[in-house]
Amino acid sequence: MVNYSFTNKKNNSWCQISIIKSTSSKGSIDQDFESEWQELVVKNYKPTDAPQLNEVQEADGWKIKAGGTKFTFNNNVAMALLTTMSGFNRCVSIVAATNSQDYLKDIEALLASVDLKKPETITQPVTGNNSNNATIIGTWGISASDQSSYAVNNGINGYISRQYTFNANGTYYFYIKTFQYVLDKLLLTKENGTYQISGNNITIIPQKSIIEAWSKKDGTDNWGKLLNTQNITLENQTYQFTKHYFPGIHEWSLVLQADKPTNRDGPFNGGTTFSNAWIYGIPCNKCLIKLPD
Repeated sequence: MVNYSFTNKKNNSWCQISIIKSTSSKGSIDQDFESEWQELVVKNYKPTDAPQLNEVQEADGWKIKAGGTKFTFNNNVAMALLTTMSGFNRCVSIVAATNSQDYLKDIEALLASVDLKKPETITQPVTGNNSNNATIIGTWGISASDQSSYAVNNGINGYISRQYTFNANGTYYFYIKTFQYVLDKLLLTKENGTYQISGNNITIIPQKSIIEAWSKKDGTDNWGKLLNTQNITLENQTYQFTKHYFPGIHEWSLVLQADKPTNRDGPFNGGTTFSNAWIYGIPCNKCLIKLPD
């Protein structure tokens, strides 16, 4: 963290700006902003009002969300401003707090000077034998917020998280957790089966796939009680796969490509960087889908 402090003794005004070291993204700009707001603003300044938000902006593959609110410091009104930038599986934030609007132009100038760069990618070569299974063994996740016009306009974005776990014995597990404010239940997709690798192709062969509906515990995204279960049509699928390393964020990602979207993976999210692709990252501990007890 880098801190800058300014004070004016003549009018007792002050301003503090903190640039926070980047962390792993929670999966979407909305999740990142909410997490950073709670950690950096609510804990430190204890505001009583929800943030006033700006529209999400985009720049070179990054999404930028900003918001601010008032708080009380030494019996005087002050304001806290949070700008969060999310992209390429990373999240970085800048927090500004001040008791005077005189500093707003300086804050805006600093934010405008931030240069968001698109990380370079390094492709890991793929060999043509099944020993290459080791390159994908582990857990890979992806998350997206609900971007329907109704959800966005009413500030009730939920999220959909998807997660593969590939085991060394050729089996896999796949989960989807769906949370939406407008639904009175949580949805959990559970799938298991086997996978086969040939060259840069991976074939997913599901053996069982179900979707469960769960009540919301206390109205949150925590699991309540199991309501019902139904089977899902099995979907065999062959993908082209590549592992890409992003030097700027020091992380590997698993890129799956197919001719068209699948029910399992949902809409493509590779953007212009990877056409017809999904980019799965190594999820942080808090980002892992926690299964019901």
